[in-house]
Amino acid sequence: MNNSTIANATIAVGIFVTMNMTACKKSDNTNVTTITGADTTMTDSARLSIFKKIYGATDVHQDGDYVVITTKDLPDHKTPYYKGTQWESTLYEAYNGSNTSFSLDGGSIAAQNLTFRIPLRPVVATTHSSTPLGPIGISLNGVVFFNQYNGQNNPLTVEINTFDEYNGHPAPGPNMYHYHVEPLWLTQNKGKDALLGFLLDGFPVYGPLENGKTLTSADLDAYHGHFGKTTEYPNGIYHYHTSSDAPYINGDGFYGTAGTISH
Repeated sequence: MNNSTIANATIAVGIFVTMNMTACKKSDNTNVTTITGADTTMTDSARLSIFKKIYGATDVHQDGDYVVITTKDLPDHKTPYYKGTQWESTLYEAYNGSNTSFSLDGGSIAAQNLTFRIPLRPVVATTHSSTPLGPIGISLNGVVFFNQYNGQNNPLTVEINTFDEYNGHPAPGPNMYHYHVEPLWLTQNKGKDALLGFLLDGFPVYGPLENGKTLTSADLDAYHGHFGKTTEYPNGIYHYHTSSDAPYINGDGFYGTAGTISH
């Protein structure tokens, strides 16, 4: 090989490395799994076992390429929104949080019949779809996640004052209890760095703490997540984080291809 050939090969390798580093710059784990966002070596049974950490679900099982999760969407913690329901005697509690501007939104909790079909092996979407109003995911206690907007598709500026002491409230009409922001019942009991649930695209949601640092939206990408190793996914996976600043759980849409939800 002459000097000219060596020089050209060196330039080509340099260009490839530079391009590869640029493509992976949002992650410290620059391996092949960043292409799909998930660990391609994990078995389906191992994946399913992580979804089964959703202890508030009425059922979790695999159906082909999907995990099917059903929930009644009933929080396992006390809240003022159990007032006037069949669970009032055991789960009603007057608001005792720190928000001096808290006010009840007038609704009360009702049981739902929700079925999620979530990709068992999540992959990054070719086109990222926006999250809808209504359920966009499910938390460990079976309560659904909503996005960063209220029912009028406006920011949560006023609606935040109707969140109970665990950051949840029911939606008008169906009285579907949900979290738009960090579910404090879970982070208080599981830890600020714990797995909190999954969005409809199959990628997990974690609390605001990672490696001893409390994350903000500035630490995350446009979809409010990043790639990295977690307790449940030691080889790494794309995952979302809650944060105390908007957009709280999810940003510009689903990172992966979303499954479906039926009522």
